[in-house]
Amino acid sequence: MSQQRNQDTEDGRLTIYSPEAIAQIYRYKPWLLFWRALVILSSFGIFALRLQWDKWTNQEEQNKSKRANQLRKILTCLGPTFIKVGQALSTRPDLVRKDFLEELIKLQDRLPAFDNSIAFAIIERELGVPVEKAYRDISPEPVAAASLGQVYKATLPTGEEVAVKVQRPNLRPVICLDLYLMRWAAKHFGRFLPLNLGHDLTLIVDEFGTKLFEEIDYQNEGRNAEKFATNFQNNPEVKVPSIYWRYSGHQVLTLEWIYGYKLTDTDNITALGLDPKEIVKIGVTSGLQQLLEHGFFHADPHPGNLFATYDGRMAYIDFGMMDQLEEETKETLASCVVDLINKDYSSLAENFVKLGFLTPDTDIKPIIPALERVLDNAIGQSVGDFNFRTITDDFSELVYEYPFRVPAKFALIIRSLITQEGLALSLDPNFKIVEVAYPYVAKRLLTGESPQLRRRLLDVLFKDGKFQWKRLENMINIARSEGSFDILPTAQMGIGYLLSDEGRYLRRQLLLALTEDDRLHTEEVSRLWDLIRYDINPQTLFTVAIDAFREFSARGVAAILPDETTSRYSG
Repeated sequence: MSQQRNQDTEDGRLTIYSPEAIAQIYRYKPWLLFWRALVILSSFGIFALRLQWDKWTNQEEQNKSKRANQLRKILTCLGPTFIKVGQALSTRPDLVRKDFLEELIKLQDRLPAFDNSIAFAIIERELGVPVEKAYRDISPEPVAAASLGQVYKATLPTGEEVAVKVQRPNLRPVICLDLYLMRWAAKHFGRFLPLNLGHDLTLIVDEFGTKLFEEIDYQNEGRNAEKFATNFQNNPEVKVPSIYWRYSGHQVLTLEWIYGYKLTDTDNITALGLDPKEIVKIGVTSGLQQLLEHGFFHADPHPGNLFATYDGRMAYIDFGMMDQLEEETKETLASCVVDLINKDYSSLAENFVKLGFLTPDTDIKPIIPALERVLDNAIGQSVGDFNFRTITDDFSELVYEYPFRVPAKFALIIRSLITQEGLALSLDPNFKIVEVAYPYVAKRLLTGESPQLRRRLLDVLFKDGKFQWKRLENMINIARSEGSFDILPTAQMGIGYLLSDEGRYLRRQLLLALTEDDRLHTEEVSRLWDLIRYDINPQTLFTVAIDAFREFSARGVAAILPDETTSRYSG
């Protein structure tokens, strides 16, 4: 098996990332490692010297455009791994100088193309037929070139307009070599980095390597696209291209042609009569849906992968780098957002343990005030001031002071969130991700269809055994700020939940909440009623209650009545 893995690696046919198999090859070929490392170090070393020379000679302003262009060319020459790094940096205006940013953005789709004859040979090998038989016509030159492949516009024999993605030749050997060097560097020098991402950076490199290998398998990308489309089939704001399997293989993918503009092409988007900020809002909201509802999320949402369509939808066009979250993780992430808004740092620390950022045996008591210090400073005077940009540096300090770590899977989640926020910031410097996130999370919790979400809502509304009236008011207020929120389904769900066996605990807790501290909480109830009375009149509420009641069997009602009767006479 080891011998077969080695052969697959040498021939560039390794289909699954294996650091052991890759290491086995390069352990006996040190000259390859030495030469590649020399190329990388010399490229960046010379660039660093040029920057320092500009500083010494006071020519920084004069040469900034020239240096930005040089950096883009260095990343391009170093190949797909480094292009991916540049793509990620191109969405971080908080980390990258504006002049560098403008050049790095070109890495999304303005990369050198490889020879057409090679591309067409790959198509013929993958599809088993000549190009002219596979497609009625195909563009003589690629319409776009990216880090892993290039795209042609074509027409199928049946008339559909399609995009044909063709993978760059000899991609796997180059990626394997770079991943080996990245893993070696992470193992030996990761602890010295000024911004530590976790206790073991090799896990993050391995996660990246796994996803990169998945990304260069176009059949895997096609399956991801279809799964993604199924998740968003009821969302009219999100467009996912169809896959044409008959014209696809491991190195060729044929998919529906999308008419639209990149999200960064604000002039053309505006010319269509669309608001770029609204399109970005769709992107952020759909990103939250991926993380908190579907659990299947796009881990590489850079501008080259996101388009505004002519009819105002947002289209995803690349599904190579995806990941899946478990149900519990999705609900815990929703809780973290609410904890952050409510500044409940004790609950946030507990959720960090559940997510794996802290080990179960960690004493979280000293961590709670540290979280409060860092996050209070990041949030500022209002939750609307919060964004990931403001906490990156401050939070990195906690990694050194306390036993925080970044689980490998969350490296992709963090990358996805930061990339989306960076893209939004590039279009709107005043963009606040929480202003979009919290209304969505509040609505999601209030209309939760799963037992897990309903339990999360209970966790939010009860603290130290007491009902948090103000939190419920805030959640309803914020959820209503999103125009699509309707209080009626929430009321029906709430009444139905109260009538169910699952709601037995909540019934008791609500009775206690109404009378806690030896007083009847009529003032809080009155405030809640004032908040929703224009949406629900008594007759409507009665109808909703009857509908919810009818959903339960006579057996279920019988199970409830003795409980309430006992409660009534036990007092």
